[in-house]
Amino acid sequence: MTTHYKPLLGKYLIFPLFILVFNSFCVSGQENDIQDAIAYIKQAGLFYNNEDYEKSMSYYDKAEQIVKKAHHDSLLSIIYARKGHIHLRDGKNKDALDAYSKALDITEQTGHKEIEIKANSGLIVILKRMNRLDKSLKIAHHSLKLIPNTNFYRKGAHASILILTSEVYLDREQYDSTLYYIEKGLDISKELGYKEAILDLYIKKGMVYYYQKKYDTSLDFLFKAKGILSQQEINNKTYPIINTNYFIASCYYQQEFYDKAINVLTNSINNFAENDSLKPPAIRSHLLLAHCYNEKKEHEKANLWSNRYVKLNESYQKDKDQTVDIIHEKETNRLQKQIVTLKTKQTKDKQAKNLIFWILLITLMMLTCIVFMYIKKQRSNKALFNKLMKEINNLESIKQITANKKESPKEIIIDDQKINEIIKGLEKLEAQEYFLKSECNLRSMAKKLKTNATYLSKIINIHKEKNFTDYINDLRIEYVLKRLKDDKKFRSFSIQSIAAEIGYKSSYSLVKHFKAKTGINPSYYIKSLDKQYLDSEISI
Repeated sequence: MTTHYKPLLGKYLIFPLFILVFNSFCVSGQENDIQDAIAYIKQAGLFYNNEDYEKSMSYYDKAEQIVKKAHHDSLLSIIYARKGHIHLRDGKNKDALDAYSKALDITEQTGHKEIEIKANSGLIVILKRMNRLDKSLKIAHHSLKLIPNTNFYRKGAHASILILTSEVYLDREQYDSTLYYIEKGLDISKELGYKEAILDLYIKKGMVYYYQKKYDTSLDFLFKAKGILSQQEINNKTYPIINTNYFIASCYYQQEFYDKAINVLTNSINNFAENDSLKPPAIRSHLLLAHCYNEKKEHEKANLWSNRYVKLNESYQKDKDQTVDIIHEKETNRLQKQIVTLKTKQTKDKQAKNLIFWILLITLMMLTCIVFMYIKKQRSNKALFNKLMKEINNLESIKQITANKKESPKEIIIDDQKINEIIKGLEKLEAQEYFLKSECNLRSMAKKLKTNATYLSKIINIHKEKNFTDYINDLRIEYVLKRLKDDKKFRSFSIQSIAAEIGYKSSYSLVKHFKAKTGINPSYYIKSLDKQYLDSEISI
């Protein structure tokens, strides 16, 4: 689930900003420079509120140059935090994290809690996107503890942290806690007349009741949000409009009011700006529209919207892989430069003309080979995927058969009762899914089973017929195969987030062990499952 994040920015930081500035003026020349920097920051804030992030960033860059020369650390930390917010809105998590880290490094020296809270608000969002919900929640609660001793108490910034806290609980599907923080946020926001926060909280309240299948109650809050969105003075309305329309249509769909849902979705999609189409609720709107037409037995329209969804979703997934995009862009630019150079030389001599001919011919041959190898690889992957699906479907029966088999006696120089206790302990830890924890290793497992690592390793080698590392990796891959198959939401996670969820410290480890066990990459497996799901939905 993706929600609309609003890190702390704007009028609720103006007071602490001016306190920091005017308390540190030294000389009149420097004072004039700082005044210029403040003017740039205010202008940048206006562009930010109007969603013109490119111009906003340019003004923050100008302000940054000035305050660096003036060595005004407090003001510099504010600029870094605000630049982090812009990167966050653009989906540049790495750049945002870098900016927030710089702001927090400065606050360790200056001790300004307001700026720490401001940077923390962005970190909460980034950690949510990485599905590090425990860490995100820890930072949210830390920020809430800091607020009573700052100028943010019961101000807009306080409401914003409460909103972010409710979002983390919403992602954790802890709906009672979500509603608790929503109500606290509404209490402050209504007192302040903070319409953007009230809007956001009404949408989230509608989402909670939607997930609880209380569709009429959900619609009540979503239409309250719709009423606030109709007001012109609301800033950054694009995402809330798309998200609100999506959940209104989802309620109608669940209530089998398909025509109403179609009307809401088509109006919403028709008003998308070009850069809105790759936002998650915008992409999901296309899929929901396909479901609506499918329920109405209008299969041609259902296929049309389903195909549009697939294309948008593929584009969205491609955008996530920044490394591949950068490499592709560099290679494309380099090839274009080579072609331009060769064409220029072609007019001068015959030798260059022949060179271009052979380069193009070789390139064509290489492309032909690449296409051939790609098609061959796709067929191989498809065969492996189909085989894998059969194995997963038969997994439970295979486990049952294996459990009923009598193991042949093995010669071991250890106490049988102790062995049975440890094996039962292993089975209990498997049932508790301890193998998904990142700290799971031979020593920690041995400690939990009240034995030593050497003893446990020997038992696993004999009774599991594999070493400890293979034992843990097999459990993790079997778990992730089944969960990806059964859990649509889990399939929407990034490979890095999936890896962290099942105990790996990097996406590389997941890909390595997944491919070793199945023969295919996890990204291909997820894409095939999504396609299989869509095909089954459309064929109903």
